[in-house]
Amino acid sequence: MDTIRLTMAQALVKHLQAQFTVVDGIEVPLFGGAWAIFGHGNVAGMGEALAQVKDEFTTFRAHNEQGMALAACAYAKQHRRQRIMACTSSIGPGALNMVTAAGMAMANRLPVLFLPGDVFATRTPDPVLQQVEHFNDPTLSVNDCFRPVSRYFDRINRPEQLITSLPVAINTMLDPATCGPATLALPQDVQTMAFDYPVSFFAKKVHKLRRNRADVDQLAAAVAAIKQAKKPLILLGGGVHYSLALEEATALIEQCHIPACETQAGKGALPWDHEFNLGSVGVTGSSAANTAAQEADLIIAIGTRLQDFTSASRTLFANPDHILLSINVTPFDAEKHNAVPLIGDAKVTLQELLAEVDGYQTPATWTDKVKALNLDWLAAVDQLTALPKQASDHDYLPTDANVIGVINRAASANSTLVQAAGGLPGELHKLWRTSSDLGYHVEYGFSCMGYELAGGLGVKMATPEREVIVMVGDGSYLMLNSEIATSVMLGLKLIIVVLDNRGYACINRLQQACGGESFNNLLQHCHTVEAGAPKTDFAAHAKALGANSEQVACLADLEPALMRAKASDKTYVIAIDTDPMPSTQAGGAWWDVAVPEVSSREQGMKAERQYKIAKKQQPY
Repeated sequence: MDTIRLTMAQALVKHLQAQFTVVDGIEVPLFGGAWAIFGHGNVAGMGEALAQVKDEFTTFRAHNEQGMALAACAYAKQHRRQRIMACTSSIGPGALNMVTAAGMAMANRLPVLFLPGDVFATRTPDPVLQQVEHFNDPTLSVNDCFRPVSRYFDRINRPEQLITSLPVAINTMLDPATCGPATLALPQDVQTMAFDYPVSFFAKKVHKLRRNRADVDQLAAAVAAIKQAKKPLILLGGGVHYSLALEEATALIEQCHIPACETQAGKGALPWDHEFNLGSVGVTGSSAANTAAQEADLIIAIGTRLQDFTSASRTLFANPDHILLSINVTPFDAEKHNAVPLIGDAKVTLQELLAEVDGYQTPATWTDKVKALNLDWLAAVDQLTALPKQASDHDYLPTDANVIGVINRAASANSTLVQAAGGLPGELHKLWRTSSDLGYHVEYGFSCMGYELAGGLGVKMATPEREVIVMVGDGSYLMLNSEIATSVMLGLKLIIVVLDNRGYACINRLQQACGGESFNNLLQHCHTVEAGAPKTDFAAHAKALGANSEQVACLADLEPALMRAKASDKTYVIAIDTDPMPSTQAGGAWWDVAVPEVSSREQGMKAERQYKIAKKQQPY
């Protein structure tokens, strides 16, 4: 057997370089490179290995481990899980900084390879710098925190263990049914150990998207359910994008005249103005989609986890005789909510369904009704996003909807909108209009504050030809903003709009809705010095990080500022003050957020009584 003597770290990088995938019929490297912040535990091993191949396998340097890992998540999401990035860090705090991003990848089923440095496998120098000791278990390190947020986890305690473990990690990330993050904890001494690796371990391997077909009996049950439906509704989830099943989903909708709506992850699967698109669904849904969901006798959920925002905490599908048909590649998801499961890849499963339901068409009474509902909803969106008469008033604080309207009108078919946490995902789910399947990139599976700026960087890396617009609240900006500097350093231009409402406005509104007083969310309601919390100059801060920037004084100034941002040759940040209180009440559905059973406030007791009434809508 032919062998080559390499360190474990060198062998790991060489194996990653040998992995390829097919995207749009073109063979490309599976890994788009590695993110690295070197430190104690990875600089000598992984650092040296990556330096040896820096001209063939790019290493990107970030300013924060969480930020670089979130960028890797966004890169995979924007690539529809067809391409991946690796992330390596030091032991201790460097590794722990990536755990939040691993949780985000786990919740959203996104492939990222985490390679945190670890303590010495030999334990000879223990305790080493940054080591957290466990008195009763010396095998534990902080990297064990990755276990609950990884689809696959291993600690490579001998260099030859890599031969079996690394391919399994890659296989786990690429299997649509198990897709998610993989973690290989790398003890710093083992990274540097040499081993005679089989040359075959570095043979080129080309991966292709796996497409498992549905069970014949499950397919027959699904066909029967569709053919007897009088009021069907399709829920388009993220799996439609990841399976590259947009054409097939559209064909089913148009062939059978079935109205459709979109989850957060599924938004963009249909153009916003498609005749059968009812818009967003669930807690942040349109009035048209939610009314249809309440009346539907058949809900066809395609590629969705059916989380609480989608199902309105299990209250949305209110027709007592409804059937939930769940098309999903993952049995775990297909069986949720007592659904009729149709387990299989969305693209090939829809192709088979199309052939079997040929001739079926939804009754016109149903389609006519929901189309009328949708016209009312579209008119409401027009009104909510129109430029208000106070647009030039410097004393008027615009709403999120006001700002969304201006940005949406300035965006093009080549724009990708990036957002994550707070009130904006709900507003955008309802109000943002996109005609491109790559035009809407909102992370709401984990609702991860801090994702926005790093995520925008990852989106730009994945699709450099697109204009990337990031909307971010002041809270998320202050939480994680260092990758603005990284975007400038790498020449990856972002347009960033900071909506400064002076606090965590979304959670403040939820706090009040649950009967609580405004407390510790808006800066004005926090414990501060007598002068209060400072007013952050986001434009000056962004400029200090190397970006171009400006503060706009009123809503009317936002559009010309966006034109200047588009003309800029590097990342451009626009800050605008907004009102923390208003949110779009049109559409939407109930969300189960537990309310205290005992309160000293009348508002609290009233909220608890309303909560008990709403709970009765749930099946259990």
